[in-house]
Amino acid sequence: MRYVLTLLILVISIFVVVNITANLINKSQKTDNSAGEEEVIIKPQMFTNPLSIESIKQKKIEGSGIAIEEELAAGNGYKRYIASYKSDGFKIYGLLTVPAATPPKEGFPAIVFAHGYIPPEQYRTTERYVAYVDSLAREGYVVFKIDYRGHGDSEGSPEGAYFSPAYTVDTINAAASLKRLPYVNPDKIGAWGHSMAGMIITRILVAKPEIFKSVVMWGGVVGSYEDIMEEWWSKRRPGPTFAPSQREANSNRPSRQLFIKQYGEPNDNNSFWNSISPKAYISNVVAPIALHHGEQDETVPVALSRRFAEELLKNKKTVELFTYPGGDHDISSPSFETAMSRTINFFDKYLK
Repeated sequence: MRYVLTLLILVISIFVVVNITANLINKSQKTDNSAGEEEVIIKPQMFTNPLSIESIKQKKIEGSGIAIEEELAAGNGYKRYIASYKSDGFKIYGLLTVPAATPPKEGFPAIVFAHGYIPPEQYRTTERYVAYVDSLAREGYVVFKIDYRGHGDSEGSPEGAYFSPAYTVDTINAAASLKRLPYVNPDKIGAWGHSMAGMIITRILVAKPEIFKSVVMWGGVVGSYEDIMEEWWSKRRPGPTFAPSQREANSNRPSRQLFIKQYGEPNDNNSFWNSISPKAYISNVVAPIALHHGEQDETVPVALSRRFAEELLKNKKTVELFTYPGGDHDISSPSFETAMSRTINFFDKYLK
């Protein structure tokens, strides 16, 4: 009996040793397999902030078909529609105006109209910027005033323009979607932007310079994050005008405070802040740019447009800067008429 037990223990021991040895040999073969069939290699990954210019540059954005949701009362020489398109899987709405005239053989030139900051819960597709859209539409341009995600009936959350790429992506998708319309010339897409849209459009100009053939910005937030901090954020008085709406606060959108906590104060010598700053990539700009700014603008300082124009000229880019001595943030009358006339002339020169 004792002999049998000893033999059984010996057999089990040999079995265990053989299996351990086989596993070690197998592991060694997998680690040093020249054919690479079973080799598993873990390489270090470089994670890039989605807001960075390089991330937006590499993001594939193709737009979608534009669906007509509702036909509205016609304007002076153009038809009006509530339309929708897709962006990052969200259904985004907008006001689409189309000239009533017969389209040219190559199609109408088109303008993506990017609005400034309006509390998302107060935003309505057919309200605000009525005179601006009307002025452009009457001149033979297809105009698509888009409702960023989280605005009006658009799906998604209102993530903001300065620390999230969301509205930038929505604007790029709008341009790509316009190109699919049979009556639009895909080679003649421009952009008009106000206030907050200055950051959105300049980011597109350097990340995807092929999209817009000419750009006009009124009272735009333009320049580097250091420029914006020095000329705007550090000087503006706190109050309800600049506080995020309840809906924005509830969306946990990326904030300036969070970015500063992670990367320090905005600085043009900081590699991270440069990676998300359009100004750091200004050499990529191709499209002609017109900047309009009221000198009495109490919302966004005219100094930002002046600084940005200087930087564009230094880099030998095509830029026109117009300032209006009595002009406010909206460049209201009597400056409005002059600014709009110059805007139409600019688009006629570089887009038609």
